[in-house]
Formats: sequence, C-alpha cells, structure tokens
Amino acid sequence: MPAKNVDHDAVIRALVADGWTITDDPLKLEYGDRNLYVDLGAETSAVGAEKLGRKIAVEIQSFLSASPLRDLEEAVGQYQVYDAVLSETQPERQLYLAAPRRTYETVLTEKIGQLIIARLGLRLLIFDDQSGRVHRWIESIDTGRSRDR
Repeated sequence: MPAKNVDHDAVIRALVADGWTITDDPLKLEYGDRNLYVDLGAETSAVGAEKLGRKIAVEIQSFLSASPLRDLEEAVGQYQVYDAVLSETQPERQLYLAAPRRTYETVLTEKIGQLIIARLGLRLLIFDDQSGRVHRWIESIDTGRSRDR
C-alpha cells in the first residue's frame, strides 16, 4: 500500500466540505495480476442535483520537488495509467488529479501546463491546502468548462 500524500487530509476535508462521501481510502484497482492504488474514491448522494450518484477517483499530487515540471511529468504518467485502468474496470468513475492552488497558479497555468492539460483532457480538482476547501473543478481546459469556487 502506498504512503499517503502530504496533502491527503486537506483533500479529504475539501471533498467532504464540497458534499462528497469518501468511499475508498485508497481506491484499489485490480487489472490482470496487478494492483494499483488511486489515493481516494468518492461519490455524492443527494447533496446537489448535478452531483447525484457521481463517482470519482482522485489522485493527489503536491508538486513539492525542486522541479515542478518533473512533478507534472510524474503526475500525468500516473493519471494516464489510472485513467486507462478505470475506463476498463469502473467506467462510471471519473478520475481527477488533485493539485494545490499554488501549483495551479504557477506551473499549471503556464503555457506548458495548459498544453498538457488540454491535450490530454485532464480533469483537475484544485484545492486550497490552507482552508481545506475546493477552489476549482476543471472538467477539461480544451472544452472551456470549469467552475470557480
């Protein structure tokens, strides 16, 4: 079982405050002879009509190394592996990459970050690690659909 990310508890607080129920911590994925672990699984109940019955998986990345670009490369690699396995094993569950607001406001809004997010259609959950709240859900940059908090 992998170690928990330093922002693990902040993301849980943010999701719960946003009306999600944490169902898996971590979310175990099995494919062939391999087991993978996405940081969190969550779903919504009757909190809001647009959330009714939604299921998500959340991979948390803190972007704490000296190279934010290297962190992005690692995060995108994990995201793509988990997304492929989820599409085969739990197609009803959408994967989100959770990143702190400070990361979103730096590397993820830079030209290279925007290119990677748009080209790969990444779904992002931007959280405020200080307040423990969701700052923004980004469904896909290239479609222009996003919600500010």
